[in-house]
Amino acid sequence: MSYTIGVLGGMGTYATIHLFQQYAILFPAEKEWDRPRIIIDNRCTMPSRVRAFLYNEKKDQLVAEMSESISNLVNAGCNKIILACNTSHLFLPEIYRMYPDYKEKIENIIDACVNKMVEDGVKQTYLLGTEGTIESKIYQNKLKSKGIFCDSPAVDEYNKLRDCIEAVKINKYPDRIEKTFLELVNRHANCILGCTELPILYEKYKAAINCTNIYDPLYIALNNVRLEYEKNIHHAKPSEE
Repeated sequence: MSYTIGVLGGMGTYATIHLFQQYAILFPAEKEWDRPRIIIDNRCTMPSRVRAFLYNEKKDQLVAEMSESISNLVNAGCNKIILACNTSHLFLPEIYRMYPDYKEKIENIIDACVNKMVEDGVKQTYLLGTEGTIESKIYQNKLKSKGIFCDSPAVDEYNKLRDCIEAVKINKYPDRIEKTFLELVNRHANCILGCTELPILYEKYKAAINCTNIYDPLYIALNNVRLEYEKNIHHAKPSEE
């Protein structure tokens, strides 16, 4: 049985590269053909997700381009599709209204993270992400519905988050970025890296991180896809009886 993973990436490009590295690790193979096919649309030309949410800037264009990319991945035969950007999930309700069948195709990285934290028995956590993701309360509301309290940086600290995220996007890491990121990530025993750039900083400064439990929504979602893939492959194998 063939199984294909789709990725809507380019939000940003280095985060998508990191996802592809995670895919290679999560799907180990002695031969390349032992892995499932993966199709990546690195659509880095899309409008800003944060500005579309906060200021309604080019929102219709963004939704149209996201929808087009998802449609292309569906038509290419993708079994599951991952959006490599937390903030982009804010626009899924509009896409689902136009294409309700897409909901079962998309592995929602925010839902995946919340479900994992419920499974782990987490009661409190700290959220790092774009100001769009934080202000939307998409994580906070879903976590609250599961009995998990979620705190996040204050508005006057959003510039610190922007600095960290932009450092990854341009692949430049001045010394202040390490200091800023460590000060943010070490505030709580549980921390959600709610922007797909932040796991790259985590890997870079891991030795100095004291946070006990780090939650990378993209990794959790990709692991869910791996489990589905293995289940499908197992069921597809002919019985030995």
